[in-house]
Amino acid sequence: MTSVTSPLAGRAIGLAAVPDPVFAGAMVGPGTAVDPVREPSEALAPLDGVIVSLHAHAFVVADDAGRGVLTHLGIDTVKLDGEGFELLVAKGDRVTRGQPVIRWNPAAVEAAGKSPISPVIALEVTADALADVVESGEVKAGDTLFALR
Repeated sequence: MTSVTSPLAGRAIGLAAVPDPVFAGAMVGPGTAVDPVREPSEALAPLDGVIVSLHAHAFVVADDAGRGVLTHLGIDTVKLDGEGFELLVAKGDRVTRGQPVIRWNPAAVEAAGKSPISPVIALEVTADALADVVESGEVKAGDTLFALR
């Protein structure tokens, strides 16, 4: 089992509460979501691994077993064209859990008319591969969101 930790501080809300039907319906994959605190912050790597995909608003870390976890900063934030997001690593970099990956400001995302709610998704697995999924309550960056079998 690999524990997947929160890339952000805020409130866990579960995927069903994400204001996007693709994430809310778990079509991308199972997981949960964090409604982040509204202050400039860094999104942290949710597990040890390699950055296999990196965009201004989203990244995927794959562990040594090949399990990928997507962190998507906000909803429809791709439409911001990277404005307000600063990449702190490069694709192909090895990262450790808790390492800053992207610096951003959820309040600025909200001011631009987008939701800062951030899904954290296990890729290419079914819901039964996850255990102990946190779907409510305050979370600190680094708190466990779910276990991945």
